Amino acid sequence: MRYRPMNDEPEDLRFGRFIPDDWEHVERYPITALAEEDRPSRVPVVIGVNWYSELDKPERDDKSGEFFIARGGASTLTRVRGGHCVCLEPGGEPDKDSNYVFYNQGREGACVGFGWSRCMTLLNDNQTYAARWLWDRAKETDEWPETQPGDNNGTSVRAAAEILVKSGHVDWDKKYEHDDFRARAKYAGDVTDGIKVFRWAKDVADVHAALGNARADELGAVPILNSWGEGYPHRVWMPDDVLARLITEEGEVAIPTDR
Repeated sequence: MRYRPMNDEPEDLRFGRFIPDDWEHVERYPITALAEEDRPSRVPVVIGVNWYSELDKPERDDKSGEFFIARGGASTLTRVRGGHCVCLEPGGEPDKDSNYVFYNQGREGACVGFGWSRCMTLLNDNQTYAARWLWDRAKETDEWPETQPGDNNGTSVRAAAEILVKSGHVDWDKKYEHDDFRARAKYAGDVTDGIKVFRWAKDVADVHAALGNARADELGAVPILNSWGEGYPHRVWMPDDVLARLITEEGEVAIPTDR
């Protein structure tokens, strides 16, 4: 299923997450199928969810200085703008300012490639990756024949995760800066920069356990690392009840489990 613009609103090309046609992956491989001692902690989490208009407007809290979205909670959400993918920040070493500047998807529907690449950067000592390469490869293998490298279509969180398992990822090189999809097709992935195994969260408790982020637990919210450049704050907090609603609305929540 692809998201479409709502009412008369022009299509926002940043929204590129597609909803999978089936949910077998979530049902067969939930994080709760692992023994508790085998579940990862302090790892980034990648979510693909509905994106509501209220999530476009971060508001700074005067007391904490933190930015929040949809502070009024899930009941205040009104209109779905599209499907989006973002990385959630784990506890421990925070995401660097350089990552915030580097991972800017611009106006493309490449959010799945950028969300997963930000995740891999946090897992792999802040190595940066060719996010659009991952976006291209996921579109080649997902279930939608209309998604192809070179177009602006999105893909699913699952499709990109499967590329990371099969092919790994591509370290970023400055010489790639102006490459198009034809040039990216020649890049060679490195499996050591990918993941071996990933699982799926089914609720907010699963997400908090994986993030191991004490500040998130204290605030009752999760930290989003968006890929919209410096026009959107580096770190924005989404209340837990909002995330809970988005999960129930065919949200994908992926957790790398081999670290």
